[in-house]
Amino acid sequence: MESTEEMAGGLFKTSSTSLRTKLLHPVGLSLYNTSHGFHEEEVKKKLQQFPGGSIDLQKKDDGIGILTLNNPSKKNAFSGAMILQLLEKVIELENWTEGKGLIVRGAKNTFSSGSDLNAVKALGTPEDGMALCMFMQNTLTRFMRLPLISVALIQGWALGGGAEFLTACDFRLMTRDSEIRFVHKEMGIIPSWGGATRLVKIIGSRQALKVLSGALKMDSQKALNLGMVEEVLQSSDENECLEEAQEWLKQFVQGPPEVIRALKKCVSAGKELCLEEALQTERDLLGTLWGGPANLEAIARKGRFCK
Repeated sequence: MESTEEMAGGLFKTSSTSLRTKLLHPVGLSLYNTSHGFHEEEVKKKLQQFPGGSIDLQKKDDGIGILTLNNPSKKNAFSGAMILQLLEKVIELENWTEGKGLIVRGAKNTFSSGSDLNAVKALGTPEDGMALCMFMQNTLTRFMRLPLISVALIQGWALGGGAEFLTACDFRLMTRDSEIRFVHKEMGIIPSWGGATRLVKIIGSRQALKVLSGALKMDSQKALNLGMVEEVLQSSDENECLEEAQEWLKQFVQGPPEVIRALKKCVSAGKELCLEEALQTERDLLGTLWGGPANLEAIARKGRFCK
């Protein structure tokens, strides 16, 4: 009979191995399933009752995608339909093998004001809240693990769920007059889309506690000082700042897609796994590249310069 320590060790090993699989092959794997009391199809049926807005995805030939939260009449608040569409777009991006980078933005100079209050009021029971929490944690964790380098382009407001979404991106850029604010305390709740957990990793536990418990308004300078964003963009024009964001991202996605995607997976493993598992993931990823077309071409190119 196994001891408690042996059972715990086995569970940890299984969980760790499962996470390695998710990072190496991210398609279709989520945090929660029926064993956690999560029934995705039931949640989808409830969310379908709240239409409005859209999540738009443009996949460009240069390997950069543009994901737009499009519900401008409600400051790009997430309707039920948009929450469902976000999962659909994440699945599409998981299968975009030519992709290297992604910019997330809101339509009409606003990132997102969070959840549509009509849906929030209708989904009023603790069970509804937990189900939506698990649905969005599933979706945004899959988004975070995409083998794409992602950047949130923050214009105008990023409030509540909008603020949570931008923490799932690898980087954040902000226009001068925009604002990030986790307003959950004022709604009598806490972040539920994984935003608090990710915020701690971005700015540290002390600063995260201040930001969340104070429902602090982070303007561009405060966000920059806290390390919440990488840069404040020069332009506030909707089209010009998108061009700025694309130019900023291009410096990190130059090169073959298979190399950029492997680098993102490697960093994700280092962030989420223990040292041993992260090193094994790095090894496995290297095995997909060593002696491959990009590697051989680079060696030949360097060789020409050495002659």
